[in-house]
Amino acid sequence: MKIEPLYDKVVVKPLDAEEVTASGIVLPDTVDKEKPMQGEVIAVGPGKRLENGQTAPMSVKKGDKVLFTKYAPDEVEIDKEEYLVIEEDKILGIVRD
Repeated sequence: MKIEPLYDKVVVKPLDAEEVTASGIVLPDTVDKEKPMQGEVIAVGPGKRLENGQTAPMSVKKGDKVLFTKYAPDEVEIDKEEYLVIEEDKILGIVRD
């Protein structure tokens, strides 16, 4: 199934964030963290509609790894896969290697 987001929406596949301390201890997901989360962009909408009727281009593209806050996305499940739908202005940044 293909997801085609509208306007300035971005579909993101969440990435597992396994946190390891400096001493090598792996922290479980049950630890309450208020850190931004990461995900891979699966699809992007055409852009936000401006007051003059034009469409603003999107800053992210398919394949980008992005940071977003924990409570920004709406969670959806399609074909037993979890996806997140986020407005572009709720994305904090693109992760570059």
